[in-house]
Amino acid sequence: MAFEKAHVMLVSTSPAPPLRQVFSDDTLWDRLRQEAADVLAREPVLAALILTTVINRETFEQAVIHRVALRLANGTVSTDLIVDAFTAALREDPEIGKAFRADIAAVVDRDPATARLIEPLLYYKGFHAIETHRLAHYLWNINQRDLAFYLQSRSSELFQTDIHPAARFGRGIFLDHATGFVVGATAIIEDNVSILQNVTLGGTGKESGDRHPKIKSGTMIGAGAKILGNIEVGPCARVAAGSVVLSPVPANSTVAGVPAKIVGTAGCPEPARDMNQILSKLAYDSFSYSI
Repeated sequence: MAFEKAHVMLVSTSPAPPLRQVFSDDTLWDRLRQEAADVLAREPVLAALILTTVINRETFEQAVIHRVALRLANGTVSTDLIVDAFTAALREDPEIGKAFRADIAAVVDRDPATARLIEPLLYYKGFHAIETHRLAHYLWNINQRDLAFYLQSRSSELFQTDIHPAARFGRGIFLDHATGFVVGATAIIEDNVSILQNVTLGGTGKESGDRHPKIKSGTMIGAGAKILGNIEVGPCARVAAGSVVLSPVPANSTVAGVPAKIVGTAGCPEPARDMNQILSKLAYDSFSYSI
């Protein structure tokens, strides 16, 4: 009789609690699952994507891995292979998972067009390109360099970014729009940097060795900017759209022009978060006069 009662409890047909009532101690993951439930209720045509990416995953890190792997996979390299590589990378280097979280938070914090976490997770190629690079960089460092190059090539094909696997990225990187982003092998991008489309962090020719830019924390790089050579862009600097930067940029300054010149201060404590790309009239007049 006791067994029968237990069996009845196991097969109870009581409905499961709605998804939004199931909470963990992970605020970001809880919020993302709520957003997924809302999408599922509102647009059931996306059910397969929502279930595969979010609802059927146990952690935020798993959700990122499966979404990026699904986009990268093709007839040559399967989703499962990429998932396995990502999973092994996070197991050996938990900092990668922390970077996932900082990167997605950066998008929601800095992009006025983004109100939900689920948008970069599902749709934004800038976010996907950065997380692909994190796996490629890990593989590069453990000498699986052909697979790293494959991921670079695949990311270039899908996301229109060309990031050498050896390049070093910090956390909280916001790559807005992504198209045309090029990064050389010895480039370094520190924490909390915002970069718009068609930006190049490149060399100046055929020199060897350490030959690419070093972008310090808190910096914002405007659309179309080219930063060339082994030069430092100081903390919390602002590089105006279309600039060609050939010389070091001091901390907390704004540079603009071809070649870029200092036209004023950065205008705020942390340009990467402020995302203000409009030069003040005073700075613009000063820049125009100096040409």
